[in-house]
Amino acid sequence: GQMLQTLQGHSSRVSSVAFSPDGETIASASDDNTVKLWNRKGQMLQTLQGHSSRVSSVAFSPDGETIASASDDNTVKLWNRNGQLLQTLQGHSSSVNSVAFSPDGETIASASDDKTVKLWNRNGQMLQTLQGHSSSVNSVAFSPDGETIASASSYDNTVKLWNRKGQVLQTLQGHSSSVNSVAFSPDGQTIASASDDKTVKLWNRKGQVLQTLQGHDLSVEEVAFSPDGQTIASASDKTVKLWNRNGQLLQTLQGYSSSVNSVAFSPDGQTIASASNASAISDNTVKLWNRKGQVLQTLQGHSSFVSNVAFSPDGETIASASWDDTVKLWNRKGQVLQTLQGHSSWVNSVAFSPDGQTIASASRDKTVKLWNRNGQLLQTLQGHSSSVNSVAFSPDGQTIASASDDKTVKLWNRNGQLLQTLQGHGIRVTSVAFSPDGQTIASASWDTTVNLWNLNLDDLMVKGCAWVRDYLQNNPNVNEKDKRLCDDIGTGRE
Repeated sequence: GQMLQTLQGHSSRVSSVAFSPDGETIASASDDNTVKLWNRKGQMLQTLQGHSSRVSSVAFSPDGETIASASDDNTVKLWNRNGQLLQTLQGHSSSVNSVAFSPDGETIASASDDKTVKLWNRNGQMLQTLQGHSSSVNSVAFSPDGETIASASSYDNTVKLWNRKGQVLQTLQGHSSSVNSVAFSPDGQTIASASDDKTVKLWNRKGQVLQTLQGHDLSVEEVAFSPDGQTIASASDKTVKLWNRNGQLLQTLQGYSSSVNSVAFSPDGQTIASASNASAISDNTVKLWNRKGQVLQTLQGHSSFVSNVAFSPDGETIASASWDDTVKLWNRKGQVLQTLQGHSSWVNSVAFSPDGQTIASASRDKTVKLWNRNGQLLQTLQGHSSSVNSVAFSPDGQTIASASDDKTVKLWNRNGQLLQTLQGHGIRVTSVAFSPDGQTIASASWDTTVNLWNLNLDDLMVKGCAWVRDYLQNNPNVNEKDKRLCDDIGTGRE
């Protein structure tokens, strides 16, 4: 948190900043129509002058030798490190808001108020115009393999569906504000999304809105399907509401004095658990309800806000995550079985593995932790650069997905290895869920979108085991059972 340097020299607002790939040079874009290059000591190296209006975005090429700048003068300009203008990319009909280089440095993508993304080569030739957004496009990025472009518009309130390379499969248009939670129906054919626009929307995989569930007075924080897929529960304004697939309100569960943040069904679908924000200490609770709206149990024990709740697969144990930095395990009678202590900040999300033996917790301390039912810490998954908001197990229990304020979803194996990072959201990712077949991940973000990613988890497991097989076989600290963990994964495959 220590300030190292203040770079002073622009005569107006600075709108964008970028590091060169070697980290030694900083480029800044300003409303004073210039880009400035600085060294790490705060000394100005160059001023790139040529734009006739504010410069909104700046990027370095992967080799660090070329700088691209995007401007309200409708152009992108390419410069060398000496401040010489190499090319002016002309073709947009309105302000250019964002610019990015492909990983190989040969292609430039630009996003504009003219509702398009354009692709250019280094010689200034326009290669492609990507049309589809209905409003200004504010941000553009390449996937790491360079084959896919992600574009975000904060005004057309879209939900985008992507495969694992980041290609857009569908654009789900409908919400008018941030999306907080997303869930798949048990058959994987329907997606439910909860939004700050006070609604839940049901979508098919083609991106069509099937139903809009209206009735809450405030932001809807979480959504869940019953195990038979016929009932949707939504958590919001001091209530949980139960709906059928036709959008009819079946029941309102009332009893909280503050906003309800989380909701979950028991595996048999007959009990609903909900967690609430506290205005009084007695409200730091989990409540168990029947389908008629009657409170069965109130689980008291947390000393702060209860952020998330989950049932074990057998329905007998409830896990609750709290801003008191702990996870608690409870039986159906309301007795505390274990308190999982180890996070250094708020716990935002909790999930059981499909066999019910492992608990995953996601925290503001930037980690995911895996625990056994006895409260022992098994693994700490480190890699996110900001708060982790949501965690989920794949249906086979071998892969963990985590969603973070760092704008990414990360996939991990049970040994704590990072398998993949899914990039594409514009701001914090609030929720993540696996489809029942484990091949698709849905992620929800404050950028008002839900992204669907198509994953080959088998390939990820093969890749992960390729990394750890030697370690498992040769490390004397690994027990005999774990040494055989990868024996049946990836054998006979290239």
